[in-house]
Amino acid sequence: MSRTTTAQDRPELQKVIQEVVDAGFTGVTLHVHDKEGAWSGSAGVRELGGTERPPLDGHVRIGSNTKTFTAALVLLLVAEGRITLDDPVADHLPELGADPRITVRMLLQHTSGIFNFTGEYFEDGTHVPGLPATTSGKEWVDGRFTTRRPEELARYALAKKPRFEPGADWSYSNTNYVLARLVVERVTGNPLPEEMRRLILEPLGLTGTSLPETGPEIPEPHAHAYYRYEEDGVTRTVDVTRQNPSWISTGGDMISTGQDLHTFISALLGGRLLPAPLLAEMCDPHPKAGYGLGVFVQPLGDGGGTVVTHNGGMAGHGALMYSTPDGSKTLTATLNYVDDAALSLAAAFQQAVQSLVEVVFGNGQDAVADVSADDAADGTGASR
Repeated sequence: MSRTTTAQDRPELQKVIQEVVDAGFTGVTLHVHDKEGAWSGSAGVRELGGTERPPLDGHVRIGSNTKTFTAALVLLLVAEGRITLDDPVADHLPELGADPRITVRMLLQHTSGIFNFTGEYFEDGTHVPGLPATTSGKEWVDGRFTTRRPEELARYALAKKPRFEPGADWSYSNTNYVLARLVVERVTGNPLPEEMRRLILEPLGLTGTSLPETGPEIPEPHAHAYYRYEEDGVTRTVDVTRQNPSWISTGGDMISTGQDLHTFISALLGGRLLPAPLLAEMCDPHPKAGYGLGVFVQPLGDGGGTVVTHNGGMAGHGALMYSTPDGSKTLTATLNYVDDAALSLAAAFQQAVQSLVEVVFGNGQDAVADVSADDAADGTGASR
C-alpha cells in the first residue's frame, strides 16, 4: 500500500521543485508515486503578490496532455468497433475536404501533414502565423473569451498548404486533435465530453478532470495563470486564469489535477484502460520524434529504461505527466507562471523537466531534452 510522505522524507524532491520556482516559475506542485510510496509537495506561490503556496489538489489547465486523453478515447472507440485507426478521415468528415489519404492514425501520431492552426515553426527558423487570436500577444489577451468552433479551426487549417504529404514525415499539429474530436463526435453522435466521461473519467474516478468547452471558469482550488505583453512601450501582465479555451479545442482545453493525471497515466500504462494490443500501438513511437499515439516514448539514456510522457501548457498554466511503461512509477506536476509571446520560460521549462525527471527516474538528460523540445514549443506560450 502506498503512503503519503513529507518534504522531510524526500528532501531531494522538495529541493528540485524549489529550483523550478527559482528559475522563474510562479508556482509548482509535484506528485511522485514509486516504490517509496506517494509524495506530494509544492513551492512558489498561488498568485503573484501572495504568500500562499499552490494547492496540492489544485486544478490546472493541462494543455496538450489533453491529446493523451483524446488518443486514449479514440482507441477505446476502436476497441468498441466504432472506428479503425486506418479509417480515412474524409470518410467520416467528407464536408471538410481533407486529403483522402489521411487516416485516423495519422491524426493521433502527427503524421498527417495538416497545417497547425496555431502557427507553424520550421527547422530553418521560418514561422508561418496561425489563425488570428489563437496565437499570442495582446490580440490573444483581448480575444481570450471569444468562442471558436472546432469546425472553424479545422477549416482554417485545411485551407492552408500542407506541411508534407500524408504519412511522409512527422510534425506536431494541434489541428490533428481537433479533427480527432470531430471524428469522435461523428462516429458516436455524442459530444466529445460525453464520450470522455463515459469511457475514461467515470471509470477511473477522475472527479477533478473536466472539459470546459467554452466555459471560462476553472474549479477551485487553483493557482493563477498570467500572460505578459507589450503595449505602447509598456509591459502589461494580465491574470488569464479565466479564459474561453475553445480557441485551442482538443489541442489542449482540458482541466485536471496532479493526482488525477497520476491516476490516468498509471491506469493507462498499467493496462487497466485499453486492451493490450491497442496499448502497444499507442506506445509504438514514430522514429523521428519518438511519438506514438498521443504520447512520447523516450529512452532515458545509458541503459536507464524508458519513460512514456506528454507535457502541455495553456497560457500560464502547465502540466507534466511521466510514467514508466508499466505505470508503476509516475511523476505528475502542475505549473503556474507568467507566459509571453517570446516564450521566455521555454529554456527554464526544459531544464525544469530535465531536473525533475532525473531526480525521479534517474539519468535521462538526453531523452528528456528531446521530449521537452517539442513540449516546450507546445507547452509555454498562449498558442501552444
